[in-house]
Amino acid sequence: MTRRNLICIAVEHLHAGTVGAYGNSWIGTAAIDELASQSFVFDQAYLEHTALDEFYRAAWYGSRTESLQLAAESQRSLPQLLGTAGWHTALVTDSAEVASWLPGAEFAEQLLVEPGAETMSADDPAETELARLFSTATEWLVKPPREPFCLWLHSRGMGGAWDAPLAMRNRFAEEDDPEPPKLVVPPNHWLPDEFDPDEPLGIKHAYCGQVVLLDMCLGALVDQILDGPLAANTAIAFVSTGGFPLGEHRRIGPCDEALYNEIAQLVLMLRFPDVLGGLARSQMLVQPTDLPGTLVDWLELDRTGLGDGTASSLLPIIQGEKPTWRDHLRMTSRHDRALRTRAWHLRQPLTGAAELYAKPSDRWEVNEVSGLLHEVSEGMQAVLTAEVESPGAEVLPLAELLTTEVD
Repeated sequence: MTRRNLICIAVEHLHAGTVGAYGNSWIGTAAIDELASQSFVFDQAYLEHTALDEFYRAAWYGSRTESLQLAAESQRSLPQLLGTAGWHTALVTDSAEVASWLPGAEFAEQLLVEPGAETMSADDPAETELARLFSTATEWLVKPPREPFCLWLHSRGMGGAWDAPLAMRNRFAEEDDPEPPKLVVPPNHWLPDEFDPDEPLGIKHAYCGQVVLLDMCLGALVDQILDGPLAANTAIAFVSTGGFPLGEHRRIGPCDEALYNEIAQLVLMLRFPDVLGGLARSQMLVQPTDLPGTLVDWLELDRTGLGDGTASSLLPIIQGEKPTWRDHLRMTSRHDRALRTRAWHLRQPLTGAAELYAKPSDRWEVNEVSGLLHEVSEGMQAVLTAEVESPGAEVLPLAELLTTEVD
């Protein structure tokens, strides 16, 4: 039997609302959408914690241990498990932070693409930070790599330099719109009470130029994979590590990491070479913790040694089964906690009143309804408090009141 390969692409700060496959109709993300059309897409994927190291605690260990450091001290990671099983592992990244973590060092190869000191937009897309990173991954694949392999590509994405050619952001400005700002450093601030609406509009246009650049770079890499011999036995996972507020709730950039959908929702799609799950989608509530177990299961390896033994797998869902699945999930940031069910999103700031939003109709949390639905709000706050105070305790099914969608 031909041994299978993995290519995992993780991108920081990709706003799900800017991707065609997640509902956007005006930016144009042809390559991402083409990949989605051949993939199993998860519409309700959410981060567990806004911190990047916590994303990798989940994505490399499938563990619910409190931190990446604790996981690394006592558990087996995805690159470690694959290396032991005979897979050649490689990490390509433009993040020195990711490269420095212990699990990153467990890859047999590590290629760090040093970010430049960009102070202005590039004249050519090929000269951008994103292009240099994706070109390095493409060159690695051309060698050809030793099989079977796992290539993990981590991009700073929209957290890196916004250095796409100005034409790529200016194309989104209408005739009466202001010219998008020429900023290169990603913005990260609150909007004042009486803000000029032209400010978030221009920033949104600049951000969209970076999304188009990412789409271009991803398309070239995917074409390299699917137009060659790797297409027959290589799976592609594409995931974002978190979103990027673009003026929603008066925030530009991560700011205080408030757990609204613009930062909490992840892009997650899995393309398998045997068309497994192609053109299918799921509304199941999933998190990065589910990713490594899924990949190990597809490789037909034993995942009992992965992480702390709690790693889950999405493969039964992708295969069309209907497994018993979580009815809620919890999210955390420096200043917030949140609880999500199919029907509700509760945001609980560490200081301040809880907020409740109906799902899925209120995707971007516009209408706060805790004052109208005290029983739902109080019930979700009680669940959230219990889970925070007793981590690891047995999770009981939530009451129908907290999980039933309403009109």
